Amino acid sequence: MSGTSLDGLDIAYCHIKADSDFSRFGVKLIAAETVRYSSDWVRRLAHLDRGTALEYALANVELGQFFGQRVVDFRRRHEGDVDFIASHGHTIFHQPERRLTAQIGDGNAIAAATGLPVVSDFRALDVALGGQGAPLVPMGDQILFRKYDGCLNLGGFANISYEKDGRRVAFDIVPCNIALNYLARMQGAIYDRDGLMAQRGEVIDSLFDVLNALPYYQRPLPKSLGKEWFVGEFMPLLSDYIGERTFEQLYNALRTVTEHIAFQVAAAVSDADIHTLMVTGGGAKNRFLIQCLRDLLPDCEIEIPSTTMVDYKEAIVFALLGFMRWHRQNNTLSSVTGAPVDSCGGVVSGLV
Repeated sequence: MSGTSLDGLDIAYCHIKADSDFSRFGVKLIAAETVRYSSDWVRRLAHLDRGTALEYALANVELGQFFGQRVVDFRRRHEGDVDFIASHGHTIFHQPERRLTAQIGDGNAIAAATGLPVVSDFRALDVALGGQGAPLVPMGDQILFRKYDGCLNLGGFANISYEKDGRRVAFDIVPCNIALNYLARMQGAIYDRDGLMAQRGEVIDSLFDVLNALPYYQRPLPKSLGKEWFVGEFMPLLSDYIGERTFEQLYNALRTVTEHIAFQVAAAVSDADIHTLMVTGGGAKNRFLIQCLRDLLPDCEIEIPSTTMVDYKEAIVFALLGFMRWHRQNNTLSSVTGAPVDSCGGVVSGLV
């Protein structure tokens, strides 16, 4: 799993089993690691959406080779039989309204490097069918985490899933780590550890109001966010308020964006009438953000699971989605994406 916040490559080795009609599943995490991206890869991935066709094609192949070699290294440290690799890839373009989504990290390159079959390109079929192609993790929420009213992931974008009228509903709520990390990098930090920089700032009321007025938040479901929206709609508003980018301005911007994220998430949780909420993703480690959420949701039990689950939930779920594709079972919910039908997404590369 590689997310838009550019934290790195998450590798999870899972054992998965299912009963004969695929109505019940057992998933066990055996080992997991995160491989941080080099500064070169961070730069390439951050700017690839503005690169040439050749740069895109090369990055697709070379990131696949990188993924494959990291899996080889991982397997040297963790023994065990492997049936296949499930790879989400790294999203460069996501424009479902144009029936376009693109995740790089070529499955054939991964297969060639590892000698293992690969399931990749999970989102494209749903988008081709007219769906959002996102979020996909709610299938895993439905199967693995039914005891919670809702599941919140605070990743590059914050997204939520929950049951409504007997169907799983999910959507991207608001930019999260992609925005916080963008501001933290302006201060020479990789991210705002524990939200301490945001906590030192003060809310810029006018910016808070402008962010909350973005039209996306009023759009009906289904809906999803991508980097293009963040760059085109969100970043320009930040630039208007940062000015000379002094420490004080950046702290205030971080505080405002953190409070904005909490406000939008709390609104979504309240609208869904959620009383028990599991929170995962890198943002679950942002103590100030979590405290803001708890302040806004005093009647909701917010549970942050083990660090392993916080870090690797999405990788575990994509292993499950790969397992379902491997066995030709639907792994994408039309109730979430807005497609006309559920589907079995993913392309199999390599010898089977």
